[in-house]
Amino acid sequence: MWLLRLLAVLLGIALAVCGLLYLLTRNPRYLWLAKRMLSAGVMMALLVFSLLFVERLALIPGW
Repeated sequence: MWLLRLLAVLLGIALAVCGLLYLLTRNPRYLWLAKRMLSAGVMMALLVFSLLFVERLALIPGW
């Protein structure tokens, strides 16, 4: 679980850096990169939360 928290913090830092670089350079590549990282992060979070939900339902015994 600590690894997921670490990855979430790193994602937040990377998004902030991309946003700052976009504001400084006005290069749309940084905004595109931030959108891609945010969508990948949301998909990963949904996957993890769905696995936790299925585990809570005890459909996967032994996890």
